[in-house]
Amino acid sequence: MAKYRDHLPQCDGDFFHTDGGLETTLVYHDGIELPHFAAFDLLASKPGRQRLRDYFDPYVDLAREAGAGFILESPTWRANADWGKRLGYSAASLAARNREAIDLMHEVREAHEGDGLPIVISGCIGPRGDGYIPGEEMSPMAAATYHAPQIEAFAEAGADMVTGLTATNMNEAIGIVDAAQAAGMPVAISFTVETDGRLPTGQSLWDAIAAIDIATNEAAAYFMINCAHPTHFRETLRRGGTSLRRLRGLRANASCMSHEELDNAEELDTGNPEELGRQHAELLSLFPSIAILGGCCGTDLRHIEHILRAGQRLLKRAA
Repeated sequence: MAKYRDHLPQCDGDFFHTDGGLETTLVYHDGIELPHFAAFDLLASKPGRQRLRDYFDPYVDLAREAGAGFILESPTWRANADWGKRLGYSAASLAARNREAIDLMHEVREAHEGDGLPIVISGCIGPRGDGYIPGEEMSPMAAATYHAPQIEAFAEAGADMVTGLTATNMNEAIGIVDAAQAAGMPVAISFTVETDGRLPTGQSLWDAIAAIDIATNEAAAYFMINCAHPTHFRETLRRGGTSLRRLRGLRANASCMSHEELDNAEELDTGNPEELGRQHAELLSLFPSIAILGGCCGTDLRHIEHILRAGQRLLKRAA
């Protein structure tokens, strides 16, 4: 059953954290084969389901130690129709797998929540196309129709909200927001940006957020940036002005390489966890509206621990 659907606690200003790079951890650290980077397919077996459970547990423990809330992002970034079809899923079996993913998140929450640790369950929605390349853009209406089945499955399974991660273009993001509204679900949109801080379409982050807010009457709970390094978006944040109030979260990559370089890399670039923590401390001191922190490609527990420390230091200063 949904617990926070009527009021998301991460919107109250307290620090919340998420996990790191799920897919890169499974592939490069655990040696698990993930066709099409589809972590949700692990739910098909008991060992795969247990591995996902084991993955989330230490991240929740880190949040408790830091005195922060936690957002459980379901392993369903690839669990939409086009990617599901590539893996042999029918519409019905894909919907069932999305529900199973939320069921697993409920298991994790039931095992950990308590002692003042709020845990929000988010149904993760990935882009229809590649996470680095916008490809052929849909209209907002077509995007809403496309993403609605996954969002409805999340709603039925009791997710608190949905998050569109690694969004590459404005139209698809509008469609996700519209579909979430139709399902009665709170929604957040997280854009990826290139090394120049712009969306893969070339549009500025702030223009995209403003256009989405106009088109949806500010229906999104908040916006985030993911799958980019702090050096890629630091200057973009400096130019945010009043629009910064809508940006509440960061899930950065470990590597400062471009998307094209990462796509062509044969080994995982895990960057420097300590430096990534320092970069987050700087961003948090400059942009106090940011209160949701996590990681994306190449990050693991080491990176998140340093990012958590950055948040803790700022909390102590404010106390």
